Amino acid sequence: MTHTGPLAGVRVVDLTTMVMGPYCTQMMADLGADVLKIEPPGGDSTRYISVGPEPAMSGVFVNVNRGKRSVVLDLRTDEGKARLRAEIADGDVFVHSMRASAIDRLGFGYERVAAINPAIVYTNCYGYRRGGPDADLTAYDDTIQAECGLPYVQEQLTGTAGYVGTIMADKIAGMTALYATAMALFHRERTGEGQEVEVGMFETMAAFMLVEHANGALFDPPLGPAAYPRALAPNRRPYRTKDGYVSALVYNDKQWDAFVGAVDPPWADDRFATLALRAQRIDTVYELLGRTFLERTTQDWLDLLRSLEIPAAPVRSLDDLFTNEHLNDVGFFETVDSPYGPVRFPGPPVGFSRTPARISGPAPRLGEHA
Repeated sequence: MTHTGPLAGVRVVDLTTMVMGPYCTQMMADLGADVLKIEPPGGDSTRYISVGPEPAMSGVFVNVNRGKRSVVLDLRTDEGKARLRAEIADGDVFVHSMRASAIDRLGFGYERVAAINPAIVYTNCYGYRRGGPDADLTAYDDTIQAECGLPYVQEQLTGTAGYVGTIMADKIAGMTALYATAMALFHRERTGEGQEVEVGMFETMAAFMLVEHANGALFDPPLGPAAYPRALAPNRRPYRTKDGYVSALVYNDKQWDAFVGAVDPPWADDRFATLALRAQRIDTVYELLGRTFLERTTQDWLDLLRSLEIPAAPVRSLDDLFTNEHLNDVGFFETVDSPYGPVRFPGPPVGFSRTPARISGPAPRLGEHA
């Protein structure tokens, strides 16, 4: 494997499974880190949850474990524990996704790991952070979506509580674990000090949801409920056109004036003259725009709106992403050769002028690097 990127030279001991932790360490591998994935004898469960080119190599596993090495260790045995201690001694980062009580029982809580390697950055990827009554509960994306209010806001929009169609909690928590670990490494570069990092899925998603939805509940006393009205407007959806759908946001006053000047809808009057006024009756705005968008084709609207510098996009399928002209022109996808055939990965979404991120190799077969 060839390691480039800003984390080149960083060694990561990865005891994570499923998606939150592996997504964090996958991004570290893309950014140049040498990631050693420690797997139990049966392997990470995600090896078996979707289609793949061979057994134990599902598409989900292959994507979030690309560029890593795999070693199988039975941490219930003295031999497995001794091997892990040796890897910790040479590591820069230790990441796990076990509950606090479970990792402590194995003998690899922070204090014991720091005794082996005081400079190590030790990242806990939990469902719930320690200190609260839920600290030792098992957590998955679905349950954390429920905890943070996502099904609730879906119910406000559709009338039925539902999950969003992506494992959002896992991925956002994984990105949070990445930046938290990187910040601890930055501190170590300046001071030489290792430290323990704690990332909870619930806390991460509560913070994420409350960015806009805290709203009036931020203040003491509250000035309103915790909800951002525009995001919960029932008519906030892609607009139906003559031949399909288009997503558009006629939002600020400059965009609104340009749209009204070009389209001249009969309902546009002083009730909607400013952003503040439109915000007060945002669902009505969406309803009236929806009627207007029925009058032209999707392409007609895209041509007009983009000429007016109003954000607009077609509604694409997931398969469309693989043939998207922009993504292909910027080199977003990377094809990597592997023992199980070529794999076309969605590559790192960031660019570095001096330390480019790249996919350093395919996902490993179980125990491939023992």
